Amino acid sequence: MHTDSDPDWPAAATRWAQITLAEDDPEHFDADFWLRLMRDSKANATCISAGGYVAYYPTEIEYHYRSKYLAGTDPFGTLVDGARGLNIKVMARVDPHAIHADAAEAHPEWLARDRDGNPIEHWAYPGIWLTCAFTPYHREFSTEVIREIVREYGVDAVFANRWEGYYGISYSEGAQKSFRDETGLDLPDREHGERWPEYVAWRRRQLGELVGIWDRAVRDLRPNARFIPNMGALAARDLASELAEPVAPLFIIDKQGRHGIEAPWSAGRNGKRNRAVFPDRPVQLITSVGPEHKYRWKDSVAPVEETKTWIVDGFAHGAMPWFTKFNASVPDRRWVQPVIEAFNLHADVEPVLKTMRITAEVALLDPTRIGELRAGDNDHEDGFYQALVEARVPFEFVSDQLLTPERLSEFKVIVLANAEQLGDEQCAALRTYVANGGSLVAAYQSSLYDENGAPRSDFGLADVLNIHLTEPSRPVQNNYIALTDAHPLNAGYEGTTRIIGGTHIIGIESDATAPFRFIPDFPDLPMEEVYPRAAPDKPAMVCTENARGGRTVYFPFNLGALFWEALQADHQKLIANAVGWALGKTPDVTVEGAGLVDVAVHRGETGVAVALVNLTNPMAMRGPIRETLPLPPQTVSIAVPAQNVKVRLLVASVEVEAAVVDGRVEVEIPTAGLLEVVHVDWSDA
Repeated sequence: MHTDSDPDWPAAATRWAQITLAEDDPEHFDADFWLRLMRDSKANATCISAGGYVAYYPTEIEYHYRSKYLAGTDPFGTLVDGARGLNIKVMARVDPHAIHADAAEAHPEWLARDRDGNPIEHWAYPGIWLTCAFTPYHREFSTEVIREIVREYGVDAVFANRWEGYYGISYSEGAQKSFRDETGLDLPDREHGERWPEYVAWRRRQLGELVGIWDRAVRDLRPNARFIPNMGALAARDLASELAEPVAPLFIIDKQGRHGIEAPWSAGRNGKRNRAVFPDRPVQLITSVGPEHKYRWKDSVAPVEETKTWIVDGFAHGAMPWFTKFNASVPDRRWVQPVIEAFNLHADVEPVLKTMRITAEVALLDPTRIGELRAGDNDHEDGFYQALVEARVPFEFVSDQLLTPERLSEFKVIVLANAEQLGDEQCAALRTYVANGGSLVAAYQSSLYDENGAPRSDFGLADVLNIHLTEPSRPVQNNYIALTDAHPLNAGYEGTTRIIGGTHIIGIESDATAPFRFIPDFPDLPMEEVYPRAAPDKPAMVCTENARGGRTVYFPFNLGALFWEALQADHQKLIANAVGWALGKTPDVTVEGAGLVDVAVHRGETGVAVALVNLTNPMAMRGPIRETLPLPPQTVSIAVPAQNVKVRLLVASVEVEAAVVDGRVEVEIPTAGLLEVVHVDWSDA
């Protein structure tokens, strides 16, 4: 009989080592190597492959496929016992997304099916079949697998990978019946088509109920043990929050690295996005020691500095470190020491950061419904995110699911990069926020569609932003905007009277101040014809100061997406100026110096810790990073409520002499490697 887990174990499990076994690993894996790595990396939790598609223990459940290399061994049990000897919490990994041919033949009702009713074969490995999450395979068979693992090994949690089964629309009998019983409708014929909003809502509810079923199966056997679903890269997007809230003690984000044109700050963004939905729940960010690429080099190793940067930027923004190695054999050990270094770096700063909460004066609205109801991309968000990182603006996410007065009141500025789909209730919440003194910065098609993706005749936030729609978005080339009304938003453009405009622009009318106006279209060829024909006319930016002190700024063009594509410095300045003006005061934390630095502010009752992640690197915008360049000198200025403070650089492990002047303490950082954390403590004041 296994003793129950500590009820508070999820909060204490902050450094995770994951071993994702391959089928042949039982024949040759080195358990001692993995246990030494757990010890040296100061891991306090581990996730180990147990079952589902392949069982790595002697299961007794029919059609629960055992590894053909298992013989008389129990690799899962061996690692569980070894981890417990190191006082490490243990999570069992299961994967129910596919089954072998014998199970598929015996239980065809378990399979995902296409529109014609044909079972769907696995896209990457012929001869196995995809499962449907809305059939007895998930709700009954997988539940028994989970119960067997918990009963026999007494694990602290069960983690499910690809637990949603087939990710597209499955037309299994179980799915069709469930959808019809609940909605009275047939499943949609395609994504983003007719009946798609109803399908999205149904799917979220069904998956939320499934998580509850599995969690109860675990807790019936061990009340303090839990079931944890892999939430993918967008955290809690696919679960109805009211169903996930009671059962999810922590969230695991499966965004294992970056690829292509993706910035390294994407690691920290994952933590922010999850905390926007569940601000008080621990979140873990999985990092693969191999490269993340469409060619699936899963049994390879990424450059060491790329791996370290992903881990560090993640935990600086509250996403606890977790590494995974696919395949327990280790032909290439170059990843081992970097993981140890990054994990030990977290262990060094954790005693201070764990007592604090990440805060910011600025928040970027996370409009999660866009990805569900309207096809699109994240370019608008990426551009605003990059611009704010370059400006050293600490900021958080606020979820469109949680636009409550209490949540919004935490921020002084809310940024809508392109929050197209906002329901009437969400618009009302933002309207009240601005009426109470909050500030809003919005761009492009924000609020032009309702929560179901239906277009509005005017902006849902027209009154808030002091604008009205006169012409829908249209593509343009060779577009420019002219500096018109003198205004602080024009600061930094000395030497020019115009800058590049948008590639998609919206016609608006407004009686508000317009520091920039569009220059009417003119040809871009022949070259002799490339000159303006008319004076600037329609607003390209409008700004308003409100009676309660808040300010609003609106850009009627694709500012964020354009900056992400072209990376023109003038557009970064536009975003930075807009947010700075909307804030209306000196920020509580400023960081001055050269380089690209991702800033996070952690606050407690008697102190603040400012984390600076050094992303200054020629490979920052096109990985992987090959080396970490030393950070140039930085000046950190922090508003503090006391006159007597102690200042320490946590990574350098040195005390710093700093005086408080006019309510602020200024700290000089001569240099840093990948991370430095400025800890200001006034507990003795």
